[in-house]
Amino acid sequence: MDRDLAWDGCHNVRDLGGLPAAGGRRTRWGAVIRSDTPDRLTEEGWAAAVAHGVRTIVDLRTPGEHRAGDGHRPPGMTVAEVPLHEPGEPHEHGGTPLYLRSFVERRPDRCARALRAIAQAPPGGVLVHCVAGRDRTGLIAILLLALAGVGAPDILADYERSAARLRPLYARLGQPDDDLRVQAYLARAGTTAREAVLTLLDGLDAEERLRAGGLTPRELTALRERLTPPSAGPPQLLPSERPRPATPSPRHLLPLRKTPAEARCVETTYAANGGGGRKPG
Repeated sequence: MDRDLAWDGCHNVRDLGGLPAAGGRRTRWGAVIRSDTPDRLTEEGWAAAVAHGVRTIVDLRTPGEHRAGDGHRPPGMTVAEVPLHEPGEPHEHGGTPLYLRSFVERRPDRCARALRAIAQAPPGGVLVHCVAGRDRTGLIAILLLALAGVGAPDILADYERSAARLRPLYARLGQPDDDLRVQAYLARAGTTAREAVLTLLDGLDAEERLRAGGLTPRELTALRERLTPPSAGPPQLLPSERPRPATPSPRHLLPLRKTPAEARCVETTYAANGGGGRKPG
């Protein structure tokens, strides 16, 4: 199943399901979806979101970034507004992935607030978005996937996917591809988007950071249960990995204890033979 979703009006939509996670599991399809702003969704686009199971929207945008009105958003959709940045607060490092690690270290409370909205969402799919669905949404996706035990290569690949997905949007808006600006900024800093994300993931303890931000054990469990199904059992081992059977100890070779009837039979046989030889045990 393709994780990229075609919702008319949005360009950077994908399901976080289907990724290998801890315990031999895979992340659930339809549990959490990431996207650029759904303000641009057409009526058909919203119908596709509803058909995909979305019932809650977690909006990471700062007040002032919203378009007027709710457009074609269907009634009954729960919306949780949890901005990662305060009004007037500059986006560190010019809205590039260089801000990811420092933000997690400095503001775990804001990260936890966004993850709490996902943990407390009613049943159904949760759509997480900012404006482009790249950095702020990417940060929440990184923490969520790391918490579920998804490996760094898959987390990185998910983050990098946004660059190609957003190019048609910038072309449609008549704007330069913002990825070119990001690459130039990172080049001046002597790094790349890949290196910035891997720097965040190197040694990242998502649970510790989210606990520091105020998430409770119950909320952390709710997040894992939302994104991953129960374990299907221990992973299958190759024949070369399977433990060898233990060598029986001498204790296992001792004769079985005789019943009273068997003991009487042995005594009778021993006496009939004149008591010669060793008495059976």
